[in-house]
Amino acid sequence: MSIRLTIQDADGTILSLEGTEGDSLMSVIRDAGAEGLLAMCGGCCSCATCHVVVTGGPIDALTPPSADEQDLLGALPNVTPASRLSCQVPLSPALDGLCVTVMAEG
Repeated sequence: MSIRLTIQDADGTILSLEGTEGDSLMSVIRDAGAEGLLAMCGGCCSCATCHVVVTGGPIDALTPPSADEQDLLGALPNVTPASRLSCQVPLSPALDGLCVTVMAEG
């Protein structure tokens, strides 16, 4: 089953993407070439360069951030209560329709 995602990249471009169960949100956004998602650590939860803000869709279906993710997010200047590291969001059918904005570094 495809999981539909709406992504606004750092340039403001809206992308309609699809992922599959088990993919990370980061890999789907990165593979689409979305502007602003650096993902420098490749998904190891060690750099925070895959910062996104969840803006809509089934927000309640997201797994809570781990302590490591919370620590990395806490060091960012533009963090919001809806901030997540996209590498830490595994896609599932419950997330179909999720909407996120890629946050530019700095």
